[in-house]
Amino acid sequence: MGKGVIYILFGVSGSGKTTIGKKLAKDFNIPFFDADDFHPESNIKKMSDGFPLNDSDREPWLQKLANKIIDWNTKNGAVLACSALKIKYRDTLQSIDPEYIEWIFLDGSFDLIANRMETRKNHFFKKEMLISQFETLERPEKGIVITVDKSSDEIVNEIKSKLDTNRSQLGLIGLGVMGKSLAKNLLSKNFTLSVYNRQVDDYEVDIAKKFVKEQPDNHMVLGFDNLKSFVDSIEQPRTIILMVNAGKPVDLVIDALVLFLSKGDCIIDGGNSHYKSTLERSNRLSDKGVHFLGAGISGGEEGALKGPSIMPGGSKEAYDRSGFFLEAIAARDNANNPCCDYIGPEGSGHYVKMVHNGIEYAEMQLLAEAYHILRFYAKKNPDQIAAIFNIWRNNGLDSYLLEITIGILIKKEGNNFLIDKILDKAGQKGTGGWSTNAALEVGMPLSTISESVMARNISGIKSQRVEASERYQLKTSSISSDDTVFIENLEKAFRTASVINHHIGFELLKEASKEYNWELNLSKIARIWTNGCIIRSDLMEQIWDLFLNNNDTSLLLFPDIITTVKSNIDSLTETVAVGLKSRYSLPVFSAAANYFLTYASAQSSANMIQAQRDYFGAHTYQRIDKPINEYFHTNWKS
Repeated sequence: MGKGVIYILFGVSGSGKTTIGKKLAKDFNIPFFDADDFHPESNIKKMSDGFPLNDSDREPWLQKLANKIIDWNTKNGAVLACSALKIKYRDTLQSIDPEYIEWIFLDGSFDLIANRMETRKNHFFKKEMLISQFETLERPEKGIVITVDKSSDEIVNEIKSKLDTNRSQLGLIGLGVMGKSLAKNLLSKNFTLSVYNRQVDDYEVDIAKKFVKEQPDNHMVLGFDNLKSFVDSIEQPRTIILMVNAGKPVDLVIDALVLFLSKGDCIIDGGNSHYKSTLERSNRLSDKGVHFLGAGISGGEEGALKGPSIMPGGSKEAYDRSGFFLEAIAARDNANNPCCDYIGPEGSGHYVKMVHNGIEYAEMQLLAEAYHILRFYAKKNPDQIAAIFNIWRNNGLDSYLLEITIGILIKKEGNNFLIDKILDKAGQKGTGGWSTNAALEVGMPLSTISESVMARNISGIKSQRVEASERYQLKTSSISSDDTVFIENLEKAFRTASVINHHIGFELLKEASKEYNWELNLSKIARIWTNGCIIRSDLMEQIWDLFLNNNDTSLLLFPDIITTVKSNIDSLTETVAVGLKSRYSLPVFSAAANYFLTYASAQSSANMIQAQRDYFGAHTYQRIDKPINEYFHTNWKS
């Protein structure tokens, strides 16, 4: 059964119940009812003849209203104007859970109400009966009390303001792993919160109510499985965070939610949505006067609970009003500022999160490749590899991903390393592939990130790989001498490949900013990524500082970076050569090396590509001895 809120305005006749009630109902987009319309004819005649109603007269009338309240509660709720002067009358009307009735007493002096009554025309209630009403009135001990010595608009605004004090500051939809963690984070910052989760028989039952029961008593949190009641419980203008699966589920929730929202409300999509979907949703909601923020949130379950990195994009007005919720729960950088800031308009927030995930894919693959070649070429066990990686951390390569990789390597199940029990078939949720497609759309190379996606794809064809292994019987080799030089080269190769990977990601952000007029601040983005997110690292701290006053400079062209890469590039190429010669695949190390060798070469092989295109398709070419804006075609067969 639904649980719409019933707002009961009560007080003596002439206090403005009908006028105020109609305005309030219009603002809340719910029906208005006047209790006088439910009086039987006998009651109306008795009052018209100048006789007051007694309790026996009122009993069937009140019971009829009580039944109506039950009915209205199963729908969208309602506003009811009713005198309800005695406590026992109000007890009769309390026919539903008290949580879903808001009592609003319109209070005024006898002289004020009497003067109002004199101005009323064609109303069956006579001024002489007012004395009887004031004698009957039992002032309420609960609910909202509003003095009516002001305009109706002022009264409505005061009612809404006081109702808001009984409501949550914001709402959250979706209590999966990330949603629960984010909700707990919000509560830990002393925000009052309403949570909603769908009801699915035998699958998701009473999730919101169970979440509420699990929280400490000092946290103000309300749980709902009825969307209308959830929305009504949040103070206006509302802020609602969506933590549901990306794609169609987001649209289904928005379509259901928008039916109950008001102009000025704000929806924040905290999932991994595609940036184009975010733009479309923003435009669709803008037409309804509802703000929309697409907020990329990184950090996993632990980050969501303790402080994630947050990348919000969309309505600047919405961020100015609702962004403080996100900043409050975000991680903190080394200056104690929130790892959250306004990214830019449209879908820029989710675009930046998408590129974050692309960089993450490649960094994970680099570490996987380093582990693999150390395990099988250098013949190191997981404990030894963990020790090597710990040395890397102390040498300025510390990162969250390196830290958790060490934890994975030392984890045992009984006497065996758990890593040896895990099937080599990588999963993915698509954000890496989105980055590749996005790069193609703006004509940017994405070598390391794209290759990391392909590496996951080829890992997925496990049965074919097993068959190919049996048929080809490739002979791998292992190190035959002191491994010190190889391990030193591998560390330098990792350092260099990681710099190249980050350069590629930031170059895509820079080009997208130009293409879509987003004016992205690369230093701000790097700062947001220094804590809370999956790709936080010592390198990111350096990138933040480098971009601080040089937003348009490419990462690989900063003097400090040039020095690092120049001193380590031989180690990268040597590591790739050793791996390939020994029959070990190093796709992202190789991609980083190939990208850099092309990037740092004044002359590439592309002149042959242009000649080939012109030969078979007459696509033309430019010449090095002619102006850049001139194009040429050759009849290659003559």
